Amino acid sequence: MESLDINSLISDLALILVLGAIATVIFKMLKQPVVLGYIVAGFLASPHFDLLPSVVSEANIEFWAQIGIIVLLFSLGLEFSFKKLIDVGGSAIITALIIVLGMMSLGFVVGKFLGYGLVNSLFLGGMISMSSTTIILKALTDLNMRQRRFVPMTFAVLIVEDLFAVVMMVILSSIALNNSVEGGEMLGSILKLSFFLVMWFTVGIFMIPSLFKRFKRYISDEQMLIIAMGLCFAMVLFSIKSGFSAALGAFVMGSIIAGTIEAERIERLISPVKDLFGAVFFISVGMMVNPTVMTQHWSVIALLAVVVIVGMIVFGTFGMLATGQPLKLAMESGFSLTQIGEFSFIIATLGTGLGVLDQSIYPIIVAVSVITTFTTPFFIKQAVPCYNALYKILPKSWTRLLNGYSQDASESESSETRKLWQSIVSRYTIRLILYSVVIIALIVVCRSYLMPFILRLLGDNIWGRLACVVITLSIVAPFITAIILPTVKRSEQQQLIETQGAVSYVPLVLMSILSVILSIIFTTAILHGVYSSAVSMIVAILLVGISLLLITTVPTPIKRRAINIEKRFISNINERENRRTGREHNLVSDLHLAYMTVGHDCPFIGDRLRNLDLRTRYGVSLVNIQRAGKAHPVPSGDMRIFPGDVLGVIGTEEQIQRLLPLVEAQNDHAEAPNLDVKFIHFAIGEHSPIIGVALEKTRLREDYGALLVAVQRGEDNYISPTPDLTFHTGDILWIVGDPKQLAPLKGTKPTTDA
Repeated sequence: MESLDINSLISDLALILVLGAIATVIFKMLKQPVVLGYIVAGFLASPHFDLLPSVVSEANIEFWAQIGIIVLLFSLGLEFSFKKLIDVGGSAIITALIIVLGMMSLGFVVGKFLGYGLVNSLFLGGMISMSSTTIILKALTDLNMRQRRFVPMTFAVLIVEDLFAVVMMVILSSIALNNSVEGGEMLGSILKLSFFLVMWFTVGIFMIPSLFKRFKRYISDEQMLIIAMGLCFAMVLFSIKSGFSAALGAFVMGSIIAGTIEAERIERLISPVKDLFGAVFFISVGMMVNPTVMTQHWSVIALLAVVVIVGMIVFGTFGMLATGQPLKLAMESGFSLTQIGEFSFIIATLGTGLGVLDQSIYPIIVAVSVITTFTTPFFIKQAVPCYNALYKILPKSWTRLLNGYSQDASESESSETRKLWQSIVSRYTIRLILYSVVIIALIVVCRSYLMPFILRLLGDNIWGRLACVVITLSIVAPFITAIILPTVKRSEQQQLIETQGAVSYVPLVLMSILSVILSIIFTTAILHGVYSSAVSMIVAILLVGISLLLITTVPTPIKRRAINIEKRFISNINERENRRTGREHNLVSDLHLAYMTVGHDCPFIGDRLRNLDLRTRYGVSLVNIQRAGKAHPVPSGDMRIFPGDVLGVIGTEEQIQRLLPLVEAQNDHAEAPNLDVKFIHFAIGEHSPIIGVALEKTRLREDYGALLVAVQRGEDNYISPTPDLTFHTGDILWIVGDPKQLAPLKGTKPTTDA
């Protein structure tokens, strides 16, 4: 076995981390994304730069970079959840699909034009089809646009793009290994991937939140970090064993955990690990930068940069328009997607690792990413001017057509009957897919492991075979029963009668027939191989018929078990929403315990609890405040409420629903000021505008965005703010706000009229 050179490993890691630290500090000072700093650090540590020491062994960095990809994908998965995918709706999915397919096709055509082969052209298309969530988030934050109307929809598209990227990596791996695009094999890979994704999500959502809830009191931060990373690497191992990539397993486990109430805690704990290994990964990307190659291919780099910018604008805008978004919002979203980032590097690393990617493509893609990163803020700012210019030159009939289409799309979505039927059909489809995947997985496991064990134990005779069938059927029975259970609730039937005058039973009958047929097929699959095909089919029909009769007449234990399994799954997938509203946390009678996060526009911010009088005004009781990871049970009346606090509130469902919008208030359409809010103190001079003015007339909150905590008058005399408090020269204000906005209050210099 080859020994590990510890000295070279440590020296390489020390070199890249020191260079990374220096480069990122410089880029932070220049107000540029730190990702670019890591890439520059990687270039400085590479053999392509002779003025500094180079890494001893690139294999050492490659090892840490692979860990970096796993941790990076795990953290990206933590920001994505199955519930979030459902919430973003079809609009984001359709838009992301249009962008990915459009950019992949464009990249493939450009690749063939540049003389690349089939596989290289496909990888090139994949690399330029993914916008960077990290870069967009940074750019929007720097431009104070996080609260603009187009941002939530853009982030929803990025969420779906992340999922598409993971699927794309699997498909590209399959193509690379076969060095060809075969429809049958690709379809088989997609179906296999879909099966495993559904199985992993279903089992994970059913088990992991339940385990977290059961053992929560025993899990400290240290243990939670170990558990999270253990689950991540376990899924990575399982993904590799199943024939998929390590990145897929990491992303899937992150997505599963994202739906639990521990997601924020795990995200906070894993953040330093992600920062460390993510830095190593991006530094390894920088080490692939070869100035010679970039100089030789400057025209290709320029062409691809233009393709990325123009293609993202066109396909992003068209995708938004196709889903009924207004032209202005569509253009703002399209102009914000004009860059490539982390997934481009991950796909490039995948191609390099498989040995199918041309060596010149990696540094070309890195250069394109750097260029488009620098241009992203410019194009975001140009979206509205371009819209205004386009609006002036577009024929009025076109603008009316676009606005009318957008309005028609929104109106068509508002039909109550249509929404109800969509809800029924989508719920039926999801249930059918989830239960079918679980049943197939259980049958495969039983036939591969359980049945051979039973036959070895009891012998391959009539009793051994009967035991195999009975035990397998007892395991699978709750899920087959769940498929047969009615899909439509009584309340929904009543609603359909009220809106339509009657219920159309044809769709319901068709759904029931399909469920029964699938149940017979699954039951036959269990019996087949033990008994003949004819016997298996007849017995399956009889068993399903008896089950159907029992389900509709008496509450059997299997039916109760199926209902409990489904309730637990639904509770787990809605865990965070249930915690927020308290629906699943009944105390006594109709009282619930809900946990709600204080928004930046909550009217209670800065007020003392005794002044709020929540019990009298809203009928609720505040029992807990969580702030910066610390819990304050039964808070005193002197405590104040600040943004980001998590309030534990007891009340009825109606009271909680009335309070939630106030507590979680966020202004989604206002511009967010670029504030650097701190808790500071300073003395006020004789020229301060508040000298001799009572607190209630100073407009500290309105004009300065400030919250006064205390006034220090003398060495140890601290005065609590009251409306009639008057300020004196030399008072020391202990105050929360942006130091830049608070500077005029100091009054150290006399103001002069302009």
